[in-house]
Amino acid sequence: MNNIISNLNRDGSLASPWQQSNILHVNNNGDLSELFDCLVVGAGITGLTAALQLQKAGKKVVVAEAYTVGYGTTGGTSSHINTFADTTYTEAESAFGEEGAILFAQAVKGGLNIIKQNVEQYNIDCDLSFKPGYLYAEDEKQAKELDDIYKGATKVGVDVDYVEYVPVNVPYQKALVFTGQAQFHPIKYLNSLADEFIKSGGLLLQNSRVEEVETSIDIHVAKIAGAGVKAKTVIYATHMPPGINNLNMRCAPYRSYVLGVKLVGDNYPDALVYDLQEPYHYIRTHIIDGEKYLLIGGNDHKTGHDDEEAAFNDLEQYTRQYYDVEAVVYKWSSQYYVPADGLPYVGQMPDRADGIYAATGFNGNGMMLGSISGTILADLVMGKENALADLFSIKRFKPVDGFTEFVKENADVAWHFIADRFKAEDLQQLNEITAGMGKLVKIDGKKVAAYRDNDGTLHTLSSVCPHMGCTVKWNASETSWDCPCHGARYDVDGNVVTGPAMHHLEKINI
Repeated sequence: MNNIISNLNRDGSLASPWQQSNILHVNNNGDLSELFDCLVVGAGITGLTAALQLQKAGKKVVVAEAYTVGYGTTGGTSSHINTFADTTYTEAESAFGEEGAILFAQAVKGGLNIIKQNVEQYNIDCDLSFKPGYLYAEDEKQAKELDDIYKGATKVGVDVDYVEYVPVNVPYQKALVFTGQAQFHPIKYLNSLADEFIKSGGLLLQNSRVEEVETSIDIHVAKIAGAGVKAKTVIYATHMPPGINNLNMRCAPYRSYVLGVKLVGDNYPDALVYDLQEPYHYIRTHIIDGEKYLLIGGNDHKTGHDDEEAAFNDLEQYTRQYYDVEAVVYKWSSQYYVPADGLPYVGQMPDRADGIYAATGFNGNGMMLGSISGTILADLVMGKENALADLFSIKRFKPVDGFTEFVKENADVAWHFIADRFKAEDLQQLNEITAGMGKLVKIDGKKVAAYRDNDGTLHTLSSVCPHMGCTVKWNASETSWDCPCHGARYDVDGNVVTGPAMHHLEKINI
């Protein structure tokens, strides 16, 4: 018997247009006492791609999602699908050699092809369309960077060329066009993958958090709502796998911001467009409920750092500078992880028992890299060779040029371990916290995360992230407490909304 779940949740108070769609999600019941070939934790693009491929191959698969399909970053993406990535092919060659760069390019294009093939094979109506992608430089420094990107892309076989015209209102000096880029509605796509997975005999459990996994040589037992679910293998498709592991120190959590804007007139670009600012802006057009919207994103920063409202305000100011804005209809943010050496980490977790797999570090390119990672993980579970497995292996360690940034990221983490917990600050008292405000306050010498809701009720929690002990920060835009060290996020009652934390913030009675 199938249960219909109509309340599509997401990991913040601001929903993307995809997550505001009236899409019903099917949840099916099954026999949880049987032994599964694979337990997939997380129903985003990585998890459902892997689960569907395994189920179609005759494996017995269960997907456990803590909330609903598309709850996390897949549902919060701007859904750009490219043949190039944030880690340039020149950078990939510097770190992994020419063969590694070629494989990386094949992985990125492979992710696009997986989406295309699934849409065609399963007749998925998800607004998939193919557009040119433009990348432009605004000054001489950026022009040199653009030339490097062109050289690296052509060397690995990506279809790119210089172009005179870019459909934007921003002045530019030089530009590239990448053919065959794409865009789609990610929740429509995910929902169709979930439906096809269920039709193929797969078991989908939503609102079913995996509380812990007891591992052994042949069988792993996951605790889900008090029940023990047994599986031969486990895939963590949760962005960052839960708990403390070495990936925490090899990936840095970032948030990116997006506006959905109505313009005066019909001057919407029929393309995907990117600049080379730091952080860069990304732009495209999407038709939602018959209306065109300009989707413009950027202003990325580390999770728990900087001012989230300021990021939205700066993005809106930038948009109004170059476009005739009628209204800002949507605004939302989403989380991604930047890997230390530029490439995703996919495969067997080195600090766990055999058969425990994960994928993370997609660096803002999750539609392509999440899709190809799902295929890699499915192949690993089935014992099949995959040409990308070694390149993306979690067991690799590459002390490359970018390693200084890696050290910087983790020096920043170490600072938050110490300074946030013990630095003396002049904090406002509890009675000065107004409705809708969250703030760290000192009570009896201890920092407390305090939030007052619109009814005047005060919610007080321990400020210490139970993952590894950092102090959380208030995110006013998403009404959440965010950890600046490894990206765990919590709602105002302390419940985990984004891993890697496995436990909620402790409630404090005052």
